[in-house]
Amino acid sequence: MKDAVDSLPADRSVEAEGFANRKLIRPSLNRTDHNHAQASMSEPRERLDRPERADRNDRPNGGGRKPAPPEQTNAENFYYQKQMQSKTPMVIVLRDGEEIHGMIEWYDKSCLKVARNGQSNLLIYKPAIKYMFKEGENKK
Repeated sequence: MKDAVDSLPADRSVEAEGFANRKLIRPSLNRTDHNHAQASMSEPRERLDRPERADRNDRPNGGGRKPAPPEQTNAENFYYQKQMQSKTPMVIVLRDGEEIHGMIEWYDKSCLKVARNGQSNLLIYKPAIKYMFKEGENKK
């Protein structure tokens, strides 16, 4: 079996190639410095291609994407509060087509309590409601 050193030419030594004194060069990859192709290792890197970019949260109101809408707008709660305070007679149409006439007495995350004139109060689950409107308005 031959040694690996025997395969090198006799007139060139390992030190002559510079293998022993090579230094590992690792460029610092800063967040603001992404210009890899244009500058060489010996030259200082400069930002030539584009101006500094703002972070996603620091964008002005006119540019970029719109921010996501809030998870909960409280519009439903505001509507129920308004109808409860004014004691507005409401018509609640259920998914099966049944209409319930009454006033919203209180509400919850998952249900409404409807007070009816001359009849018992009802607790209605919100998923069972198709739509609702004020009793004086025309049905759609």
